[in-house]
Amino acid sequence: MNAIDLLIDDHERVKDILTRLSESTERAVKTRTELLQKLEMEITIHTQLEEQILYPAYKDAGGKEELKMFYEAKEEHRAVDSLVLPDLKVTEPSSVQFSGRVKVCKELLEHHIEEEESEMFPRARELFDEARLEDMGQQMTELRNRLKKEFSASQAA
Repeated sequence: MNAIDLLIDDHERVKDILTRLSESTERAVKTRTELLQKLEMEITIHTQLEEQILYPAYKDAGGKEELKMFYEAKEEHRAVDSLVLPDLKVTEPSSVQFSGRVKVCKELLEHHIEEEESEMFPRARELFDEARLEDMGQQMTELRNRLKKEFSASQAA
């Protein structure tokens, strides 16, 4: 699978988890806890795939506009990874505050996904030929498999 298609599949999984999380009620503590763990895993792995494989290649192949998009995307990742997700993880799942934080997380991620899919990914398809996208997709698949094992091991510990 090529890199862009793989990342779009990731986006669909994340959006599905976010929708289920935002539609859950304060009583659904177990469901919220499980969905939050899934969300954390998906976001953590997805961020690494983009930041280790696609983004550096995109930055190197592009010009000034791509450089701006590269830094904006990285900053959006940082906001979610360093601020929004850690806050959500320490918020009581049975609280209304949790619902509010899920809504903000969902809005941030949907904005980020929309920008990538409407601006960055189409430009990446122009910058890279199909063979390069397939090669990046293969690298992402291998990295995902390794990160999933590491994530699962860290959750079990």
